[in-house]
Amino acid sequence: MDLLQDYFVKDFYEITIPSDSIARTITFAIEQPSDVDASQIVIRPSVQDF
Repeated sequence: MDLLQDYFVKDFYEITIPSDSIARTITFAIEQPSDVDASQIVIRPSVQDF
């Protein structure tokens, strides 16, 4: 069981989004003009399957 768990943990970290990428996305949303409603943002790794 530990080997399988290690595999999934390793796979998880291979598709993890760096924190600076998340921060840039949030900054983008916050900096929009007041007449723009950014009510929902979906952030996912670009290597993740739909």
